[in-house]
Amino acid sequence: MNCCQCEGYESLFGDKHATKDLKRYRRNGPDKTTRLLLDALEAEGVKGATILDIGGGVGVVHHELLDAGAERAIHVDATSANIRTARSEAARRGHDGRVTFVQGDFVARAPEIQAADVVTLDRVICCYPDMEQLVSASASRARRLYGAVFPRERVMTKALLAVENFFRRIRGNAFRSFVHPVAAIDTAVRRQGLELRSVRETFVWRVAVYSR
Repeated sequence: MNCCQCEGYESLFGDKHATKDLKRYRRNGPDKTTRLLLDALEAEGVKGATILDIGGGVGVVHHELLDAGAERAIHVDATSANIRTARSEAARRGHDGRVTFVQGDFVARAPEIQAADVVTLDRVICCYPDMEQLVSASASRARRLYGAVFPRERVMTKALLAVENFFRRIRGNAFRSFVHPVAAIDTAVRRQGLELRSVRETFVWRVAVYSR
């Protein structure tokens, strides 16, 4: 990923955005699609599991899975604001000794990041230009389960993201969103030895869990 996209992350997902996300989470709990992902993973069993939460935002996924019995987590995020906020929330919830925080582009830092029983990417694949690299690197680190939330290939979704990307471009923000082909994502995951276990969908999002 080029440095412009990284700068776009920092600009779009700054302190204000992180604070808003955390307040919403504390007030309402996980968003609908995140809850669907969590339910699917918990149904497969997460007791004693290690978690690799990629693009973890304010840490909703690993906060919930640690509460559900997971042993420890690695939280990777490209933005300093999300890392600070997630670290603070982990301390508040008594999880600080069980979470390792890594800031940066996961693909670039993947060689130094250990495999985990459960790997999650909640609305992350759509934020990354090179889907193949991201999915291959992340799926290869899933020892047991791989869960991802990403957009369905709907004309309306593609049109909406095109409009959002246009306004970001004219504002000088390098961040872009993507609707990567679902079949290509599925193929990239399967190449790493994982098979589709469950799928739930909303109008916009696909929630897929794979197992090894």
